[in-house]
Amino acid sequence: MAGRSAYLTLQSTQPQTLAHALADSPAGQLAWNLQLFSDSVSDDYILTNATIYWLTDTAGSSALIGYHGNRPPAEPSTFPLGLACFADDFFPSIRPLAERDHSAIVHWNEYGKGGHHAAQEEPQHLADDIRTFFATRL
Repeated sequence: MAGRSAYLTLQSTQPQTLAHALADSPAGQLAWNLQLFSDSVSDDYILTNATIYWLTDTAGSSALIGYHGNRPPAEPSTFPLGLACFADDFFPSIRPLAERDHSAIVHWNEYGKGGHHAAQEEPQHLADDIRTFFATRL
C-alpha cells in the first residue's frame, strides 16, 4: 500500500479533479489503470477495465466510492445488500462495521481465496455469488 496508495488519497479527497482528468484522455485512463493494477492482474484485464471506464464515462462516479467510503453515512442504508468477502482483499469487510452502516444485509459470503480484484482472480466464485444474491431477490 505504501507505494500505491496515492490513488486512494486522491479519490478520497478530490474525486472530481480525478474525474475530469480521466474523462479527458483515454491515454490518461489507461495510465491510471496501469499504475493502479500494475502486476496484480493481466494486461487484458487492464485494457478491458480502462476501455469500460472510457466508453461508459464512469471513472468519475467510480472515484466517488473512495470519497464516500471514507465517511460513515448519516444513517444506515435500508436497501437489500449482499457482500462477497475474499480472503486476500486489502480492504477486508468487517461484519460489525458493515452492519453499522447497512441495516439490511441479506447475503454475506466469505471465500478462502481471491482478493480485491475478485472479478479477475476468482471470476466463477464472484459470478455465482452475484447470481445467488439476485436469485433470492427476484
